[in-house]
Amino acid sequence: MREIKYQAGVIDPLNKALGRLEAPLAPDAARTGWSLLQEELSLPAAVLYEERLAHNLEWMRRFMGEYGVQLAPHGKTTMAPKLFARQLGAGAWGITLATAHQTAAAHAHGVKRVLMANQLVGRRNMEIIADLLRDDPDFEFFALVDSAALVDQLGKFFQERGQTLQVLLELGVAGGRTGVRDDAQQQAVMDALARWPQALSLAGVEIYEGVLKEEADIRAFLQRTVAVTRQLAQQGRFGRSPVVMSGAGSAWYDVVAEEFARTDIGTPIDIVLRPGCYLTHDVGIYRAAQQRILASNPVAQKMREGLLPALQLWAYVQSIPEPDRVIIGMGKRDAAFDAGMPIPARLYRPGSEAPVDVPAHWEVTGMMDQHAYLQVKPGDDIRVGDMIAFDISHPCLTFDKWRHIPVLDRDLRVIDIVQTFF
Repeated sequence: MREIKYQAGVIDPLNKALGRLEAPLAPDAARTGWSLLQEELSLPAAVLYEERLAHNLEWMRRFMGEYGVQLAPHGKTTMAPKLFARQLGAGAWGITLATAHQTAAAHAHGVKRVLMANQLVGRRNMEIIADLLRDDPDFEFFALVDSAALVDQLGKFFQERGQTLQVLLELGVAGGRTGVRDDAQQQAVMDALARWPQALSLAGVEIYEGVLKEEADIRAFLQRTVAVTRQLAQQGRFGRSPVVMSGAGSAWYDVVAEEFARTDIGTPIDIVLRPGCYLTHDVGIYRAAQQRILASNPVAQKMREGLLPALQLWAYVQSIPEPDRVIIGMGKRDAAFDAGMPIPARLYRPGSEAPVDVPAHWEVTGMMDQHAYLQVKPGDDIRVGDMIAFDISHPCLTFDKWRHIPVLDRDLRVIDIVQTFF
């Protein structure tokens, strides 16, 4: 088959299916040094702030170190190999991903350990993982199982290939997402695993606590996870040492750390937490979670200031058709809106000295594909051509809208370009 080439950073569907992925862009001398304030970037644009990225990396490294647990940040948030490399360089145990294609993209850019916090279902998805394991003996991969049906499908596939897949038993809760609900379902999975001793190796236990909302329920779920892991270890059911025990999204990682760090199952264990949004943080759902952590967690309280929002959207004032209505050149194609509208934060008028804070009453009231409605007050000092920086809630659904994201220094000049691979 002919490999089709496009411009840097673009992957055509055929190459994507074949796993041919371009390398992340190196800093380009023609692009680095560009000034946001001198209008050398086309807006709208998502941008990252280097100082805040570095702060968040170090903050989470220290937090995990205080508890003696491992970090495998969820890469689906950014799908940015340059950011993966920084997380791994800061001591991450591996990268968490959600799909076979995400795994192939990460591996193509040097990630050697992936925890896929999802079920591996479907022949082509199994083939992608099997090929990675076959071609790279140093690559370590884990997938989740929560049913005998899936265990048998995986077992048959990998046995026919003469390969062994590491799996994690996923526990779940009633009304939640995936995961075995009770002892009977768990036993069915264990019985199925026993049918495929050469093809499947039970490496540990995994949960996602974010489906629960109350801390007491989360702690009970975590304690159940510890009990199950200890029981399976005593029965000699694990094929990996250290055993993997994993949980934690971006909202309750402190509670997971508190409960899991106490674990003694009588055998070596890798306790792996998976928050992904910490790297860029936000001013919405994850800021609220961080405020709870800072108020209640003793480790967080003794550290320097908490996580900082490192991702913003800059856009121009495009039209002021009514005294209290401003149209911004930014919309649903540019920023997440599922967890709250973008929040205006800073305003810069080209030619002025520096950005300034916007009035507290400015509010985005609606968004279309490429436009946002900004509510202001008649008489507010705002003009067509002004530049506004917007904070966001839920970075996951902002990153996936951009293929190239400039990284800015404190003077708002480009020092790097982060490429995403969604």
